[in-house]
Formats: sequence, C-alpha cells, structure tokens
Amino acid sequence: MSPEMLATPARLKDGTLRVVPLGGLGEVGRNMTVFEINGKLLIVDCGVLFPEEEQPGVDLILPDFSYIEDRLDDVVGVVLTHGHEDHIGAVPYLLRRKNDIPIIGSKLTLALVEAKLAEHRIKPYTLTVSEGEVENFGPFECEFVAVNHSIPDSLAVFIRTAAGTVLHTGDFKMDQLPMDGRITDLRHFARLGEEGVDLYLSDSTNAHVPGFTTPEKEIGPVIDQVIARAERRVIVASFASHMHRVQQVLDAAAAHGRKVAFVGRSMVRNMGIAAKLGYLSVPEGILIDIKKVDQLPDHQVVLMSTGSQGEPMAALSRMANGSHQVQVGDGDTIILASSLIPGNENSVYRVINGLMKLGADVIHKDNAKVHVSGHASAGELLYTYNILKPRNAMPVHGEHRHLIANGRLAETTGVPAENVLLCEDGSVVDLRDGRARISGQIEAGYVYVDGSSVGEITESELKDRRTLGEEGFISVVTVVNRQTRSIVSGPDIHARGMAEEDQVFKNIKPKVAKALTEALQQDKEHTTHQLQQVVRRTIGSWVSRKLRRKPMIVPVVVET
Repeated sequence: MSPEMLATPARLKDGTLRVVPLGGLGEVGRNMTVFEINGKLLIVDCGVLFPEEEQPGVDLILPDFSYIEDRLDDVVGVVLTHGHEDHIGAVPYLLRRKNDIPIIGSKLTLALVEAKLAEHRIKPYTLTVSEGEVENFGPFECEFVAVNHSIPDSLAVFIRTAAGTVLHTGDFKMDQLPMDGRITDLRHFARLGEEGVDLYLSDSTNAHVPGFTTPEKEIGPVIDQVIARAERRVIVASFASHMHRVQQVLDAAAAHGRKVAFVGRSMVRNMGIAAKLGYLSVPEGILIDIKKVDQLPDHQVVLMSTGSQGEPMAALSRMANGSHQVQVGDGDTIILASSLIPGNENSVYRVINGLMKLGADVIHKDNAKVHVSGHASAGELLYTYNILKPRNAMPVHGEHRHLIANGRLAETTGVPAENVLLCEDGSVVDLRDGRARISGQIEAGYVYVDGSSVGEITESELKDRRTLGEEGFISVVTVVNRQTRSIVSGPDIHARGMAEEDQVFKNIKPKVAKALTEALQQDKEHTTHQLQQVVRRTIGSWVSRKLRRKPMIVPVVVET
C-alpha cells in the first residue's frame, strides 16, 4: 500500500511496540528511529543529511522532530550506534529542545558527540556502554553488540520489550581482518537468534552488491604504493571520522619519511579525540601544523583533508577552485579515499576535474583500490538472516533500491513476504505477539538548517532559489494614481540572470500598461496585490511564450 493511502495510525494500545523511522529510509543519511511502548519513547540514532544541488543555500537537513515535539519528557534515552554525522549530527538540534535527554553510546561515539555539543554550548547527560552490556531504559531493555564498520566502537542494539524483541544493526559489515581487530560478533548474533528476533532492522546500503565487502587491510598497501612513488605532495581526502583510513595514511607516511598535517576543522578535532582515546596510533613526531607545511620540501609532505564528497566549503573543494591556502599544482598527488554517497557524484567529479586541470594526479576508486565500503554486501546480509532467523524484517538505511534489495534477501532466507516491511520515513510499524504490521503514516518531512535558521526554509522558498539560479529574475515597477485611475510612471522592467538585455522587453511594456490601466478603470476597485498579479500574469505569459523562460517575476505597484 502506498504511503498516500495510509491513514494516521490509531492510538497505540498498551503492550504494543510502535516503530517509527523519522529518517534514513529512502535516503543515505538523516538516520533516526523512534520506538514507543507503554507511553515511553526510545530513540536510536539522530543524524543529518547533507544537501544536494537542488537545495541551494541549505547547510544541513534534519529529521522532523514534530512527531515527538510534545513528548520529549517521555523520551528515556537516545541510543547512538556509532559516530558518523548521519547518525549523530542532529543530536544538538534535538537537545536544544530538551537538554537533559540521556545520550547512550560507546566511548568514542560519545566523545565525538560531546565535542559537537560543546560547540552548541550544551553539556549532555551521557551513559557509556560497550558490547555485551545490558541496560534498562524505562520499558526498554537494551543489549549492545559489537559490529565492525568504517569507524571504531560501532554497536548494534538488541531491544527487549513486553511486545517482543528488535535488533537494530546500525551501520555494519563483516570484515574478517579489521584494522582494530574488532569483528562483528556473529556469536552474539547467534545467541540472540536462539532467543528470538521478532523484528530485524538491518543496514541496506550495500544490499544490491553481490558477494562480500573487501577487507580494510587491502587498502593499506595501495596507499603505501601511491605515497612511495609520489614525487611531490600527497593530499588524501577522506571522511573526517574514518580513523582506520587515517591510520593507514599515517603509517604509510612514516614509512616513507613524510610529515602529516590535518586539514579541515572536523578532521583536526576528530583525530585529536581519536588519538587521545587510543583509537589512533600516531608515530612520534609525524604530525605538523598546516601553517608549517611550506617550510618542508614537497616530497616530505602528506596532507590529510576533508572534502571527499565534493562539499562546496570543505578543504578539497576549495583547493580545486583555488580558494584554499593550500595551492595544488603540477606533480601533486591527490587520493580520494572514500566511496561516493549517492547524489554526490556530480560534485565529486567536478572537484576531480578541477584538481586535474591544476596539474594534479588524482587517484580515486575508479582507477585504484583506495577505498572499501563500511557496509555489508549481500553475502554478509544473508549470513545474518540465516543466523538470526527473524520473524519480521524491516530494511533500513538506504535508498529505495537498497531497501528493496535487502527485502528480497530476507525472503530468500525464509522470511515470509508479508513479514518483510518495506517502509519509508514516517511509516508506522506496530509489533505485538511476534507480528509486525504497517499501521499508518505520519508526516516526516525535511527540516532545513540554513545559517542560524532551523526549519524556517520551506520547499516553496527552495523552489524560488532554484528559479533564481536557473531562470533568472525580472522586476517590474509601476507608479499609479488611484484618483485618476491612470499610470503615472512605468512600467520599468529590469532583468538579472538572463541572457537578454533589458531592451528586449520594450514590446511587452505597452501590453503591461494596457492590462494595468484596464484593471484600474474597472468599476470594482482592485487591491495593490491584485494589480501586481495583473502585471505578473501579463509579463509571465509573454516571457514564457517568446523567451521560453520561467523566471522569478517581482511586480511592484506604487500608489500615489
């Protein structure tokens, strides 16, 4: 049944568990799921989504908190599965509404969250947990399971309630040779499977990729070889939280007598936290400040930078357009040590082209094995389904194609088709007596962060921004006299962002004047807004017909 056909869900009955994803389904980012039973709420993850080109001026996209806005006193905790922005980035915006909601996560995850919250001047109430531990939060009993991902200290969470059990994997893969030696604990998964998993929420990002995800250790030798043969500077771009990749770069740089400087505020902050907590082993004397890089010969320098996704304000993008203090030139080697998040392809290739135009040699996933995914491929997901034997499956974390692929995997392992719930943001799933069913749909739209404003930008305003950027702008100013019902001055027409000069509008000016005069001379007196609409319709239809454009039109009628 399509979401449009689903009604608002009925009032939740006692003893039934309600699961409501507010983000992360149909998109890669903005992950947040709300669990409710007996009047209490538990939240798993609270992340952001990064904007695409059709969302100009937007800094971040948040989950829509309106579903829980009036019930924050009922929230018993926010469980964070790991420290990536798409899982923790919206925590400050949630805590702005109620700053004493308990935040639960692993040591590294909480350290990253606390640093982020400090920038918002929020001191959170936190509880550190680790794999194997069991904690009670109101009617929810949570058991934490070690999982392997592209950031250390990731956890899955097994939730026991009076209505049944739920396993939420967070992001995970099954690397058998992980950098930190911490594998996804399939023995723990098996024990949970023996107990019984009523609802399985599984990472879907790589569900459409056959086989198994490549081990992280295969990337280290490739990075080492690239750095070994580089004649000048090496600039490596990665996620600011990918500590395993940074470790590989540090080791390769040390092996070849190079110093490393971190570039980008988030990279400096996160790696400082990782080193302090022991998740990053930094060879003695290898780190230097970015301000001292110019004092070293180029062949002794490695820069570890943010911007692997082509983000406009990130360090690598600014290097590509020449607006960064690091000036890229002939002979420099750039390594993009990350995968492409769906939707970012154009931005990334624009950065690659800009860097190559400056003379750099750009190494990326299309021409070298410099990155592996942090997400389980189809073969790994099949293992988990066979180990857990869940009664119901609800694929999460991914675009619709990923969710559908994950659902098909569930069916192939024996989960009945009617028990595979393909949901989207705002779907309401109720679990009772081992049966999970979609019971309705709530509003779960995008909330845009634009500078200091949160939630004030609407889709209509974004449409106006796109129109300004793509079609241009026309202003029409006319002065009228109400008493004589005539035009005193104008119409004066000016265009911006259009190839045509202002004189092209000389043929439409008499038509605008005629339409406006006719409106003024009618028996019914028009409001100023109605007169402006007459101007807009007249010039809008002409521009659409003659110039094949649909610009933003701002008519101004001044009365004397």
